[in-house]
Amino acid sequence: MNRLDVIQALMRQKGLKNYLEIGVENGHIFFRIKSSFKVAVDPKFIFDASRRFGKAILNPYNLTNKYFEKTSDDFFAQDAQQVFAGITLQLALVDGMHEYLFALRDVENTLTYMGDDGVIIMHDCNPQTAGAAGRFEDWEVGEWNGDVWKTIIHLRSQRPDLNIFVLDCDQGLGIVTRRKPESKLDFTPAQIQSLTYDDLVKDRKKLINLKPADYFYEYFGLKAQ
Repeated sequence: MNRLDVIQALMRQKGLKNYLEIGVENGHIFFRIKSSFKVAVDPKFIFDASRRFGKAILNPYNLTNKYFEKTSDDFFAQDAQQVFAGITLQLALVDGMHEYLFALRDVENTLTYMGDDGVIIMHDCNPQTAGAAGRFEDWEVGEWNGDVWKTIIHLRSQRPDLNIFVLDCDQGLGIVTRRKPESKLDFTPAQIQSLTYDDLVKDRKKLINLKPADYFYEYFGLKAQ
């Protein structure tokens, strides 16, 4: 199971439609989504107008895409209010800068425009090595997940209005919904900042509420594909 599987299952079986993707890059997820309201945000798209045209031919839903080539912070400060005027956001993929505070702002800003039945999917929440969980400046080869896992801990500690867990697949898929939390943590932001990858390894399941991939179907009442 990967993030595209999760998005498509929620759209097909739960009827979720209006879609935001932060961290689009080459659009390998974004262009495949079937929704008449799709918003793409990335400081540097790795595709040009001809690729957009080709993807619109393959998937007519891409004809109405909205593109914002800027940071997510700038998008929310400058454009989001107008873009989402009269629109209730239902589904979002947060896959931008893989750092705790960046990801936290993306989630909290997204929640501003999301309805009660909305779902946020966060990528890169379960790094498997210290190198993958390190700073971008130190990253050399392989996957780089950063410390998005700390965002999960923050939300589970500071947002009693949200239920958050991480699916054990696709580098760790964080699922954020407006439901009563299954369990909570009590870390302060300062304590979260000081956590290390070794701390995650020692108590991974509890800290990020790690679930097997199939839990996704149970939680949302979906049929496994």
